Amino acid sequence: MATMHQWIAAARLRTLPMAVAPVVVGSAAAALLDAFHPGRALLALIVALALQIGVNYANDYSDGVRGTDDDRVGPFRLTASGATDAKNVKHAAFTCFGLAMLAGLVLVALAGTWWMLLLGAASVAAAWYYTGGKKPYGYMGLGEVFVFVFFGLVATLGTTYTQALELHPAAWVGAVSCGLFSTALLMANNIRDIPTDRQVGKMTLAARLGETPARWSYVAMMAVATVLPLLLLGETGWFALTLLSAALAWIPCRKVLTARHPRQLIPVLKATSTVGMAFTLLFLVAVLLHR
Repeated sequence: MATMHQWIAAARLRTLPMAVAPVVVGSAAAALLDAFHPGRALLALIVALALQIGVNYANDYSDGVRGTDDDRVGPFRLTASGATDAKNVKHAAFTCFGLAMLAGLVLVALAGTWWMLLLGAASVAAAWYYTGGKKPYGYMGLGEVFVFVFFGLVATLGTTYTQALELHPAAWVGAVSCGLFSTALLMANNIRDIPTDRQVGKMTLAARLGETPARWSYVAMMAVATVLPLLLLGETGWFALTLLSAALAWIPCRKVLTARHPRQLIPVLKATSTVGMAFTLLFLVAVLLHR
């Protein structure tokens, strides 16, 4: 039987900041419209965290039963390690999805945005079919696209809209940046796994691009994500603060470009999350100073 420590490890806590970021950024954008609602922000956070943990367990299960994780460098896997029965991991994933759906239902009820239930259902489907089902889109190189859309655009803009019922330009800029941070995190993870993924037919975008182009795409994602808020300088000059996260981003970018062994890329995941959270806090500070 898996221990609590192993369940927590399989939840991949290093990915959770990328679930928090769009909620904070989206709420900050709502504040620019004088429409910040703490309760709705909390519900959005529960949705984001439950979906992120759910997709991590779902990937653990689906990759594990396919044998994709049998020989791989990286975080602990419950299914592949045999620490617990695969069905337990699957149940954990769907429990998280259920929690996300429940919190999302309450959120749209409070906001009166019932049409957003369709986005919620699409988000859960995207979380499962990333590596689940007969033709997982994550195996076809589309993972980054869906992550950008759902963990960037949908999460950020949805947070803003359920509070303000309209969208500020800062919400759009923040949504793109959050989406790019999430795709950069996934790209770093997939660069590390290129050799083993190709062996089992998991053709992620990194596997399709090849190591060098994939590494530079990571750098491009991080660069655009950190400097994009400069488009908001007309709103307030305080958004220039996000450039501090661009300086911090050099650390994981350099590691991605110079790493020679897959294990050397493992710390990049934490570093990418750190840059993403630094950006998020600076974005929030810019909004608070403006107000």
